[in-house]
Amino acid sequence: MVSACFNGLIGKYRQQISQVQQAEKGRTAWAIILLVICSNILQSVKNTITLQMDNKLPPFLRPLLLLAGLLLLWQGIVTIAALPHYILPSPLLVIKAIFAHASTLWQHLKTTSLEIFLGLILGTLFGCSTAVIMTLSARLRYWLLPILVVSQAIPVFALAPILVLWLGYGIASKIAMAVLVIFFPVTSTFYQGMRSADYERVELARLMGGTPLAILRFVIIPSALPAFGGGMRVAAAVAPIGAVIGEWVGASSGLGYYMLHTNARMQVDRMFAALFLLAFFSVGLYYAVDFFLKKLIYWEKPSEV
Repeated sequence: MVSACFNGLIGKYRQQISQVQQAEKGRTAWAIILLVICSNILQSVKNTITLQMDNKLPPFLRPLLLLAGLLLLWQGIVTIAALPHYILPSPLLVIKAIFAHASTLWQHLKTTSLEIFLGLILGTLFGCSTAVIMTLSARLRYWLLPILVVSQAIPVFALAPILVLWLGYGIASKIAMAVLVIFFPVTSTFYQGMRSADYERVELARLMGGTPLAILRFVIIPSALPAFGGGMRVAAAVAPIGAVIGEWVGASSGLGYYMLHTNARMQVDRMFAALFLLAFFSVGLYYAVDFFLKKLIYWEKPSEV
């Protein structure tokens, strides 16, 4: 009797082991298929880049192929690892969530985009003004440089609750957060660009009777615009960080608030939908700023690297 029970247990365990092995074989097969798909996508991207260089194909094909490859890789990871949707939802679930809650996401996106735009404009104005003052006045430069350094030495997360306490839960505190994030790259690059102005051109303008303001306007600032363009590109990339951090600390609307709200309710697909929209908006903002700077600094030669 004991022997029969023992044989029954062994048979049961063998059956379970066989099922596990079949499952592992299935996962291995999925992994092989995924690797083949990814290798084909990478080869297609390589061929597209080569064709783009040779035949001048539209430049938007490369990012689209890259996005398709990343989405396929994401879907493959979710499928192979059998991850539950509350850990990592599939791209299909996220896309469905975007269309299913488009109106709500649009309202929150409008709030966040307004905070980012106003923060970018004000941060650029404050940064440029500070850089000009530091260039014109050596005395004020010694007072402003420590403030510039301190603005980056203190973590943004530490300042966010204070700004919410002072400015409230509206968009003012989020704009202030965005301004703090943008202020340093704009000020430092613009100031360094003005300090690196061609000395011979400045001296020639002085010999020709140019006033300090005229020299600043027609000689120093134009020579500093390429460096300012680099700072603005960085500012456009980091501007959403300040706005979203402010919404995480305290807000009643915005994509950051929506992400926290849906994550607390285990609605991870909606959270990823908001994250998708924020990422696409940030990329669009960066390319819009880059396009504007290319039109503004038309004499700047593009890098060949």
